[in-house]
Amino acid sequence: MTTQSTIEWTEQTWNPVTGCTKISPGCKHCYAETMARRLHAMGVRGYAEGFKLTLVPERLAEPLRRKKPTVYFVNSMSDLFHERVPDTYIQRVFDVIRQTPQHTYQILTKRAERLPAFFSTHDAPDNTWLGVSVENRKHGLPRIEALRRVRSRIRFLSVEPLLEDLGDIDLHGIHWVIVGGESGPKARPMKQDWVVNIQRQCERQNVAFFFKQWGGWGADGRKRAKKHNGRLLLGRTWDDMPSAAISTG
Repeated sequence: MTTQSTIEWTEQTWNPVTGCTKISPGCKHCYAETMARRLHAMGVRGYAEGFKLTLVPERLAEPLRRKKPTVYFVNSMSDLFHERVPDTYIQRVFDVIRQTPQHTYQILTKRAERLPAFFSTHDAPDNTWLGVSVENRKHGLPRIEALRRVRSRIRFLSVEPLLEDLGDIDLHGIHWVIVGGESGPKARPMKQDWVVNIQRQCERQNVAFFFKQWGGWGADGRKRAKKHNGRLLLGRTWDDMPSAAISTG
């Protein structure tokens, strides 16, 4: 099922896999798990077992039917590189990507250790953007090095939810960084200094920077509804996207 997305940095979501399991602190308040419960209650196909990892092969052909060039976030409700998704199924996803060069596909994973192994025998099509989640130093920063080992036209980081100051970050080979705070009633705070630290490093290292949201905590350190905190950082919005002209490397 492809769905018009409310995520600021994409257009549609495509979920040929649903469900997941938690592996790091960034997963604690997973929005997809909450959404899966709602979709299960509504009887939506693919969520018969709630948030249990499920392959949904009948959705594989959906992008083939759309001619209009579209930016797809792949598996917003799962992780394509989850250890229980077979390589053969991942390859079927990439076969569809390869057959639809008019589209752009953004693939994000927390299972970064699987990327170098998979792409040692498979190529990432030029219309693929590969990214990893980076929520903290311990779990997030090592994923960047695994991503850097993969040849991809665009490599990106989703630093959301940002749970602590990441310190110095080596952004060599990274083309785009998205930063956001956690939302929801149990949202953990994100401090403005942590975000500014990343924005300045992106600027110095010539990396596109996208600030998605403050989430449940504002720049002033006060907790309130997400909609009241907005997206302003240092008095402006940051909507930079990676250059389509970046060559594979």
